[in-house]
Amino acid sequence: MRTEPSGTAQGDASPMKNVVIVGGGTSGWMAAAALARIVPPTVSITLVESDDIGVIGVGEATIPTLMEFNDFLGLKENDVLRECRGTLKLGIEFVDWLRKGDSYFHPFGFYGRDTPEFAFHQLWLRLRHLSATGEAPADAAGDIGDYNLCTVAARLGRFSPPQGSDDAILSTTRHAYHIDSTLYARMLRRYAEAKGVRRTEGMVVGTQRNPTTGNIQSVTLRNGTILAADLFIDCSGFRSLLLGDTLGSEFVDWSHYLPCDRALAVPTAPNGAPPPFTRAMADRGGWRWRIPLQHRTGNGYVYSSAFIDQDEAERKLIEGADGEPLADCRPLRFRTGHRRRFWQKNCVAIGLSGGFIEPLESTSIHLAQMGVQRLVNLWPGRGFNEAETAYYNRLMTADYERIRDFIVLHYSATERDDSEFWRHVGSMAIPDTLAAKLDMFRFSGRIIPSPDDLFTAHSWLAVMLGQGVVPQSYDALLDRVPANALIHNMRLLKDGVAKTAAALPGHQDYIDRNCRAPAEPEQLV
Repeated sequence: MRTEPSGTAQGDASPMKNVVIVGGGTSGWMAAAALARIVPPTVSITLVESDDIGVIGVGEATIPTLMEFNDFLGLKENDVLRECRGTLKLGIEFVDWLRKGDSYFHPFGFYGRDTPEFAFHQLWLRLRHLSATGEAPADAAGDIGDYNLCTVAARLGRFSPPQGSDDAILSTTRHAYHIDSTLYARMLRRYAEAKGVRRTEGMVVGTQRNPTTGNIQSVTLRNGTILAADLFIDCSGFRSLLLGDTLGSEFVDWSHYLPCDRALAVPTAPNGAPPPFTRAMADRGGWRWRIPLQHRTGNGYVYSSAFIDQDEAERKLIEGADGEPLADCRPLRFRTGHRRRFWQKNCVAIGLSGGFIEPLESTSIHLAQMGVQRLVNLWPGRGFNEAETAYYNRLMTADYERIRDFIVLHYSATERDDSEFWRHVGSMAIPDTLAAKLDMFRFSGRIIPSPDDLFTAHSWLAVMLGQGVVPQSYDALLDRVPANALIHNMRLLKDGVAKTAAALPGHQDYIDRNCRAPAEPEQLV
């Protein structure tokens, strides 16, 4: 039996010496790569994972914040896309969410141009009012997506990264990626190991706690190896082996707000040029995703087992999939919610071991990223401080709650009543924090996100309008803006967005020129 050095006790001011990360996958290797990048070289980092435990591997659609993490590591965008066989993502198309036959687009980029006094959407709301009263042509305002370059470019299958000064239309885009998460984890593993992280193959079968402090002292692998550390990072997935099972951090269940508890995933062969967006299609018992990569398309069905069984969900997934299936459907089970404490004693949970919110807005990898980022910002290099761990837990809880509200919005603001599932979510109670946002927007169109909200006012605007939440009025101060000037300037802006989008390269052309992956996946191994 091999034993590693023992860890320090809670509150001990001696320097951090050893970190053990339990679990690999995207979350584990994100944590390993970030710590290897920034912690002192005197800290030994070990990641233990077992080849016998599968990786979830369905979180392939990302949001723009992942670029910040890659920049922190020094990873170049085109290298990441090439190695992970990725495509670009300008936003998410939502199909059949408000009602059957309806669709809308949630873009990452910005709508129009805010003025020093007014948010752009308030200008658009007033223009709609002028049309309704006959003071402007009926089509003067148009769809608000007409003023968003990401939306218009996505419709045309075109892409370009942001360019130019802040007043240029091309500067208003933002983008993310569709990536093969298994290949991304492999890329991060190579990065981390090159910086000294040691990977240990094995399955954790036991944990030992310090009888005085209650800290985790060591973990035991199936082959008898004991790994001791000062800090343990739990990346064991839904099992939450350390934080949940060992330390007993309570799970806060949100299934009363988000009843989906199952998912099926299946890859299919690519079918034509990949669109630069994710597609989320509402269905009888949940919703289906479509995520285009260079070498395949990811398809899935997130559903509630209380309203549809697995056989029907699988049938509907295969019928609606894009291209020929490349494997059997893979079933997943989950609960929506989070651990009451993400950091307890000397253990921090990152990713699924800390909580889960269904991937409707592609936030799973982001939440793991925020867990890692905040751990780095509060690095316990000389022991553990209860005020710092409490602060970490407050920040992470707030992240989950704000994202929860945004996801609940998609379900609660719907006109669908064609199935028991949609009647249930359309009539369920919603969080008070979401209700307050909706009441304010319905009255005057005002959107006031919290300073740390992942989703900007532009995102809230896209989804609220897309889900049929329309303000009764607009900011009354706008009445001092001359109607003729407003009509003229809005027409110029809309035409400028259309012309700019039409001049962009095709999404496939951009990939071919900048980040095309090798023809055979085996070349990436």
